[in-house]
Amino acid sequence: MLIPFRALLLALALGAPMTAAAQQQAEVAFGGLKQDTALPVEVQADKLTVSQTDGMAIFSGNVLVGQGDMRLAAAEVRVEYAADGKAIAKLHATGGVTLANKTDAAEAKEAVYTIATGTVVMTGDVLLTQGKSAISGQKLVMDLKAGTGVMEGRVSTVFMPEGKK
Repeated sequence: MLIPFRALLLALALGAPMTAAAQQQAEVAFGGLKQDTALPVEVQADKLTVSQTDGMAIFSGNVLVGQGDMRLAAAEVRVEYAADGKAIAKLHATGGVTLANKTDAAEAKEAVYTIATGTVVMTGDVLLTQGKSAISGQKLVMDLKAGTGVMEGRVSTVFMPEGKK
């Protein structure tokens, strides 16, 4: 069952009982992080190293990746190309990774974005913020096409009740 993020927060605020499994994993809606994965991917960095042998490129230093309204920032991003060598298959970001758009942001130690499926797996001290609300865990798996995701690993949340500043 997919629980909208704000509904999850409301349940927590009202003291709804939660099972041990729910504390270790939370399914949440990420409508703000929904993305058109067919849009072009743009990359900026201080340095680019290319290996034709491995079919990879490594962007390093103040890396900024853009696709539509989505932005990914990291210290380093390794680009893996598809077998044909033309299309990007995956982006593997490390070093203070931030994935954001106009309304939501997620931070982690690393992230792997599989372009064809629209899947982003963020690991290591993950923090997702939506407005004044936040949820954290050790792993966040997002489906950017559907705008959904699962947070795993000692899930914790902080929220602001309506009308509070």
